[in-house]
Amino acid sequence: MEEDMSLLSANMEACRYMEKTTINDGYGGVSTAWVEGDKLFAAFVADISMEARKAEKMGVSAMFTATVPKRYSLRHDDVIKRLSDGTYFRIVSSDKATPKTAGLDMRQAAAELLPELPE
Repeated sequence: MEEDMSLLSANMEACRYMEKTTINDGYGGVSTAWVEGDKLFAAFVADISMEARKAEKMGVSAMFTATVPKRYSLRHDDVIKRLSDGTYFRIVSSDKATPKTAGLDMRQAAAELLPELPE
């Protein structure tokens, strides 16, 4: 990560994109496996809006806002692992980036907390 110590970058932590793969099980079938992919830096902040609270009551996992520098992308259904504690997040919206003319170097997307990796 660059030496820019803005409040935004100071809250970003090392993470990894998780890649879903299939592995031959040796018996003619396949199984699903997750492997760590490219490294990125991200901040995840809990979404405490009324909409997020209503969604949680309807069974949606805890909602977060994921923030990354613009050089990374956040695609719907990306799974990201926060390395400090092994927590997994799934991106559930398209990302929005600050304009090229803006001083902020960030893009954001909604994310949900995953209790475990999906199969």
